[in-house]
Amino acid sequence: MTQSTGMTGLDIGASTGPAEAGLSMVIPDAGLRTRVRDGLEAVETLLRQAVRSSGYPFLTETSRHLVEAGGKRFRPLLVLLAAEYGDPTAPGVVPAAAVVELTHLATLYHDDVMDEAVVRRGTASANARWSNTIAILTGDFLFSRASDLLADLGPEAVRIQARTFERLVQGQIRETLGPEEGVDPVEHYLRVVADKTGSLIATAARFGAMFSGAPAWIVDVMVTYGERIGTAFQLSDDLLDVMSDSTESGKAPGTDLREGVRTLPVLHVLRSMGPSDGRLRELLNGDLTDDERHRETLALLRAHPAMERARADLRRWVSEARAALEPLPDQPATQALQRLCDFVLARTG
Repeated sequence: MTQSTGMTGLDIGASTGPAEAGLSMVIPDAGLRTRVRDGLEAVETLLRQAVRSSGYPFLTETSRHLVEAGGKRFRPLLVLLAAEYGDPTAPGVVPAAAVVELTHLATLYHDDVMDEAVVRRGTASANARWSNTIAILTGDFLFSRASDLLADLGPEAVRIQARTFERLVQGQIRETLGPEEGVDPVEHYLRVVADKTGSLIATAARFGAMFSGAPAWIVDVMVTYGERIGTAFQLSDDLLDVMSDSTESGKAPGTDLREGVRTLPVLHVLRSMGPSDGRLRELLNGDLTDDERHRETLALLRAHPAMERARADLRRWVSEARAALEPLPDQPATQALQRLCDFVLARTG
């Protein structure tokens, strides 16, 4: 795969170098870019403070593990962009951005245990470096730190976060149990993605508008946009896992295949009844921890029409996210949100 220059990783936390180039492509307006960059730096500072354990240095070390590994900071970025429809300097905006990122990081610790992952963001996962127990408890600690920040944002924020967390758990359970009898696996998977990924990104957009004092109708627009762009973002990750030489998550190509995770392209293959699909379906239903079988599966999947079907699903979700923005005023933040739609498509070439 040929990755899109500057936008594929969207590492936006730093103020110079490639990270700044990525931010410039998403936010061409210099004034908005400066405000967002300053906001992201404030979020980074708060994240590092939040993961510090007052009495146990080892817990600080394990909690900082993924914070310091970097990441796209996609959720804080959405908080800050949504805040542009009110007062972006309002005191609750940066803490809200830290809350959603801490929640996201906590889920990554738990996901790595469930997936038995050994690499996260190009470095050893917490469960591989320490143990499953340490990773789970570190994730719990990050949830507690997010809750501590959240308490200062008021009961409505706590309620929204609780309902978001309910959806995160619900999505994980749905994924674990699989589709019920008679339920289309693709539709089941899209519902899982909406719960596991879309819900928290929708909350990020909601918090930004809400804590900036934006009108209620804009808060509603942000929730709809966040859910749709969040789902699209995960679908683009599914494609990247198959297509790329080294995915932006730091995992090797085909990691989901090796771990037996049935993402959107795989589900489209299994739905296919083509006479030439027999070997690929056989491989997908077997053990893919063997390197030779894994390479063959990856090659066959990359060439299969299922990839284009998955791209069509991605384009549909991006189109729906873009459509959600139509009521918004024409201002730099709206243009940046539209460019995020372009970014999600551009990630997969």
